[in-house]
Amino acid sequence: MADTTHKFLAESIGNIVLVKLKDNGKVRGRLKTFDMHLNIVLEDAEEVKGDEVRPLGTVLIRGDSVVLVSPVEV
Repeated sequence: MADTTHKFLAESIGNIVLVKLKDNGKVRGRLKTFDMHLNIVLEDAEEVKGDEVRPLGTVLIRGDSVVLVSPVEV
């Protein structure tokens, strides 16, 4: 994992992020933790599909399905 990616994720712990997935899905939630494989744990996660939002709770997203992690303006 690149140093800038690691730094961004470390600084984002406790903040809300948007994770875009390989299958074009989007999941938004509070970043709890991550590892060197980009496996990500989100709390209070929601699946986002257009204007629809479905609550998921706490989720583990496998790093091999992550395309992008972005901060979310609150």
